[in-house]
Amino acid sequence: MEVVLAETAGFCMGVALALNRLDKLVESADGRPIYILGPIIHNPQVLKRYAEKGVVMVDRPDQVPGGAYVVIRAHGITRQVEDSLRGRDVRIKDATCPKVKKAQLLIRRHTDEGSELLLYGEADHPEVAGLVSYAANGFYVFGSEEELLARALSPDKRYILAAQTTQDRVLFDRIAARLTGDENLDVTVLHTICDATKLRQAEAKELAASVDYMVVVGGYNSGNTRRLAQVVTDAGTPCRHIETIEDLDLDELSGHTRVGVTAGASTPRRLIDEVLGRLESL
Repeated sequence: MEVVLAETAGFCMGVALALNRLDKLVESADGRPIYILGPIIHNPQVLKRYAEKGVVMVDRPDQVPGGAYVVIRAHGITRQVEDSLRGRDVRIKDATCPKVKKAQLLIRRHTDEGSELLLYGEADHPEVAGLVSYAANGFYVFGSEEELLARALSPDKRYILAAQTTQDRVLFDRIAARLTGDENLDVTVLHTICDATKLRQAEAKELAASVDYMVVVGGYNSGNTRRLAQVVTDAGTPCRHIETIEDLDLDELSGHTRVGVTAGASTPRRLIDEVLGRLESL
């Protein structure tokens, strides 16, 4: 069996920066407790490793005791939560991905001018919650082109179209073209999808066309990993999204001679290497 690994598999810049900041804090905290508001990234194996080092994950600012360090996760937090943190006696370390932070500030700047936000993303995703909190004049979150078309947009209003940073670039561009091509609508498009996401999806699609089976490695709660698997599936290649080597069903690989492997932006290299090792041993 031939195994081909995507060049872009594994940590993106934003994830690497967030974990690097947390690692340095763990080394320099001198016994001061460290808390994270929500998961630093969407990978349970990484979260377990930090929990073993004493890092505590909480859901609300009031769960962080006075004097403790609190780390803002790579996905970012809402403006309201950040304001609450800054009003308390805690030491803040901001590990928000720079691409997410840029998207937040773009949304704030453009909606301050009176436009309503139309956001392409997952309504229950923490990054989305943070992004829409910067919308000054209302927002609407949609997960598909059909969902957006079902909403009546007014020719008397101005709109800003943006996306969660890990969304499908091809679908977003199609939605943007449709809205801006309507002469009755006033829509400004913000290009907030991360280039790393676009490159990973493009490479996954290209790799899928050259193999007869694909394995996508990453957390089941990772939005960008799920979309990689969807891109491959949409390309017509059999695909399995797994979190660790234990999830790999070897029976499914029977008869396949060329297998492609890619991984989400929050997937550690160790997990990728374990999958490669198992596949290459077949």
